[in-house]
Amino acid sequence: MSHALALVMIVRNEARCLARCLASARPWVDEMLVLDTGSTDATREIAAQGGARVLSAAWPDDFSAARNFALSHTAAPWRLVLDADEWIDGGGECLAALRTRPPDFIGLVTVASEVAGEGGVTQQAPSWLPRVLPAGVHYEGRIHEQPAGAWPRERLPLVIGHDGYLAAAQQAKAGRNERLLRLALVEQPGDAYLLYQLGKDLEVRARFADALPLYRQAHREGEPAAAWRHDLLVRLIFTLKKERRFAEAIALASDEMANWGDSPDFFFTLGDLLLDWALAEPARAAELLPQIEASWQRAVAIGERPDLPDSVRGRGSYLAAHNLAAFHQSLGQADQAALWRERAASWRAQANAPK
Repeated sequence: MSHALALVMIVRNEARCLARCLASARPWVDEMLVLDTGSTDATREIAAQGGARVLSAAWPDDFSAARNFALSHTAAPWRLVLDADEWIDGGGECLAALRTRPPDFIGLVTVASEVAGEGGVTQQAPSWLPRVLPAGVHYEGRIHEQPAGAWPRERLPLVIGHDGYLAAAQQAKAGRNERLLRLALVEQPGDAYLLYQLGKDLEVRARFADALPLYRQAHREGEPAAAWRHDLLVRLIFTLKKERRFAEAIALASDEMANWGDSPDFFFTLGDLLLDWALAEPARAAELLPQIEASWQRAVAIGERPDLPDSVRGRGSYLAAHNLAAFHQSLGQADQAALWRERAASWRAQANAPK
C-alpha cells in the first residue's frame, strides 16, 4: 500500500524565497498545499506557478491555528511541514521511502539554520525538529508551535536549509514574533520556553539589555533537561558578555561547566567571554590569557557535536582553530599561529566538501 505525502505550508509575503522551497520539495511529494494568510506581494502567484494548491485565510495571530487549518485541507497520510525560508538540502530519498511505511510516527529532521556570527560571518546551527507528521497530528502553541501528542518520534536523514535568521529576513518580520511571544506569555505567564524564545528574538536584534532578564528567568525556572537548555546557556553567557557583566558570566559558566563538558559551543563561547574581559580590563590579561587558550583548545578537543541541540558548526573545529591562530598571532607566536591557520583551513574545507 502506498501512502501519499503532502507538503503543507503557511506563508505571507514570501516572494523572496518561496520558489526555492517549492522547487526543492516538488520531486519528493505528491501534493503541495500553501495557505496564504494575507500576502501583498507576489507570493500567491509564485505558489501557483510552482505547482502548489493555494488557499487563503485571514491571519489568526496564532501559528498553531494557521497550521492546523492548512493540515485540515489535505487527506494525505503523511505531511511535510516547511516554512518558506527553508528548503530541502539533502536526504530527500527518505521522503520517498515514507510511502511504503504506515503513518504512525513523527519524523524529526535536521534543520540547519544559517546564523550571523560576530564579525558578520555566516555560521550554521543544526537542530532536530519535528517536521514529518502523520495524519491526525495537530499543533499547539501560539508561536514556536509544536506537534501535540505522545506519538513515537524517529530521526530521518532529511536536511533542511534555513536562512530566516539572517538580518534581511529578520528585518522583514521585525516585531511580529515579539508581539506574539508577549501575547503567549500573557496566556502562560512565566513559561520558561517562551521566555527563552522572546529573549532570543530580542538578542538576535541586538537588544541585549532587554533579552538579559528573560534569559535569566528562563535559566532559573526552566527544566535542566530541556532540549533548548544548551542554546539558552550559550546565549545567556554571550548576552552577559555583550552587557559587560563578565564576573556574572564567569560565575554562571563555572556553575554549569560540569553539565556541558561535552559541548564545543560552551567552551568556544567561554573563550570569547574571557577574551573580551581581558580586552576590557588589561590588568587581568596575564591571568586570563591561559584560560582563553585552554577554552578554545578544549572546544577543538571535543570536536563537532551535530547531535547537540543548536550546536554551531565549526565551534569544535575551524572556528575555534581560527580564534587560536589569531590568539597566537597577537602574542607574536608566528609558528603556533601558522599551525592553527593550517588546521582551520583544512577543517573548513572538510566541512564544506560535497557530501
